Amino acid sequence: MRAHGYVPDLTLCSGALRARETLGGIASHTDTGRVLYFDKLYSEDAAGYLEIIRDHGGYGSLLVIGHNPMMEDLAMAVSSDGDEGARATLEHGFPTSGLAVVRFDGSLTNAAPGKGYLEAFLTPVTV
Repeated sequence: MRAHGYVPDLTLCSGALRARETLGGIASHTDTGRVLYFDKLYSEDAAGYLEIIRDHGGYGSLLVIGHNPMMEDLAMAVSSDGDEGARATLEHGFPTSGLAVVRFDGSLTNAAPGKGYLEAFLTPVTV
């Protein structure tokens, strides 16, 4: 994230131990902004994730640390277009510690299915 200049203003993190450990690993290498924990990121579906994102969209850029299949479903649902390589990588699945970078026109409070652009999709083996 740091190497690509992806620094969130706010991090929304599941309260699950795995998610908190992932956050700790990220935070040891780059700024994660303000952090809020949501236990419901463990059980919500992609629509629930999107609602949480919209509720906190006024912060600017967000990092969401959640769980599959919701993360993959969300990335696919909101990204109607995007970088060809990023889309091809995402189509092979959303691995642990994968990072989908999705841009929206305007505020994230208006984020909706099909309105995002998949700028990048980084996986743990991506340099």
